[in-house]
Amino acid sequence: MNSSRCAACKHLRRRCPSDCIFSPYFPSNNPRRFTYVHKIYGASNVGKILQDLPVNCRAQAADTLCYEAYCRIKDPVYGCAGMVSVLHQQLNVAECQLARIKAEIAAIKNETSNVKPHEYQQHVESTALPSLSPYYLPDQSGSTSICYSLPTWFE
Repeated sequence: MNSSRCAACKHLRRRCPSDCIFSPYFPSNNPRRFTYVHKIYGASNVGKILQDLPVNCRAQAADTLCYEAYCRIKDPVYGCAGMVSVLHQQLNVAECQLARIKAEIAAIKNETSNVKPHEYQQHVESTALPSLSPYYLPDQSGSTSICYSLPTWFE
């Protein structure tokens, strides 16, 4: 057996030709990478996909196929869409936190602008931070905007 076979040829138990379409993208030192792709897409389909692409796009396509296959194996129902939903939810939470903090800063600035400089320390000690709802936040025009979040079953 030739020890320089790529992971695909080792997995398929065949000789690895010098012009093997898989060898640049599925090295023998990372057999799991091809195993994921083969399990989800099949070697024949992956070979056709790579063959139909220009050479300069094949590496990115192989990486994408590997990531999508890994996500599908990890989460058979949602796959990559599940990861996108989780990241979208995290982004929405961060945007809501940022909006809440900006509103709190604006409220504090508004309160402190009405206080004389020598009364500032007493005012800071006696004033509590405004309590804002995490879902309804005031925007710059004075009206409230709603921060939506994804359902928890997307997690």
